[in-house]
Amino acid sequence: MSKIKLTLAATGLNNTDNPGPGIPVIRSIRESGEFDMRVVGLAYETLEPGIYMHDLIDKVYQVPYPSEGSDNLIKRLEYINSIENIDVLIPNFDAELYTFIKSSSALQKMGIRTFLPTLQQLEERNKVNLPEFGKKYDINVPLSRPILGHSEILSLRDEFEFPVMVKGKFYDAYIAYNEEQIKMHFNKISAKWGLPIIIQEFVKGTEVNVVALGDGKGNTIGAVPMRKQYITDKGKAWGGITLGDENMLSLTRKIIKATNWKGGMELELIKTTKNSLYVIEINPRIPAWVYLAVGAGQNLPAALVKLALDYKVPHFKQYDIGKMFVRYSYDMIVGLKEFESLSTRGEL
Repeated sequence: MSKIKLTLAATGLNNTDNPGPGIPVIRSIRESGEFDMRVVGLAYETLEPGIYMHDLIDKVYQVPYPSEGSDNLIKRLEYINSIENIDVLIPNFDAELYTFIKSSSALQKMGIRTFLPTLQQLEERNKVNLPEFGKKYDINVPLSRPILGHSEILSLRDEFEFPVMVKGKFYDAYIAYNEEQIKMHFNKISAKWGLPIIIQEFVKGTEVNVVALGDGKGNTIGAVPMRKQYITDKGKAWGGITLGDENMLSLTRKIIKATNWKGGMELELIKTTKNSLYVIEINPRIPAWVYLAVGAGQNLPAALVKLALDYKVPHFKQYDIGKMFVRYSYDMIVGLKEFESLSTRGEL
């Protein structure tokens, strides 16, 4: 069977202790063996490790942050596309999805395909809107409330018991045992990600996760649940194991069917001692641990690319239970000229 010719662009090359999904996504697609592929990396910072992984990425371009406006991003992508003729683009950060989804028609005019949720899907699963999401779809979610300033912190005792979770609208989550700790985390997160800050009920139990892919028509193409075995101080999985948990899979299928979810997603769940499942977050993209799903038999990134290209993609029927992943650090040696090329020309 002949391979599909593909020029793939992807963001999320920051493969650090807080890794972006870009490198595992690219690795998964490359290793599928289904594509004759050229990979274009889109980087925001000059020290994103994926920039210098030349065995995975053929060319890198620096792009403006989404906060600089969609017009600047599209203008830069027009230049890149005039050279590369990109077929499929996979954004891998929550914070950039709004800009890419909003710019979907401009991307289509350039011949660039994506496979992303709609703006409505993106908004209704937002942490700020999670209580309404839970009511609408009859799903257990923790009590949560957005706050905009320190003046609202004292009133939290009327609704919440300590400890509580303090979360940013895109990233970061910390546990707080009193008002002073809430203030400290509020300042730290808001300086980085802006407002609002979300205060969420602390649900006691085991944190588990599911990576899944929806076809936009209510069907689940694939889903793999896992439990974190080793967690960094940033709360990121540095090791995990696939689980055979039908309740987690049923909940995933229920959410994808109810929302007609399009694209990759990660469910962050708490399993209580009574085996109830609470949805604490729905991340609207493929997570950084997706290579575990590939190792267990479901290459969801490759399936996403084929969906973007309008290929028929069969549903994955099974995966290996008890497969583990363990991350490791790796030192790359980079020539100064490479760093200077990206810093001065915006290309490597």
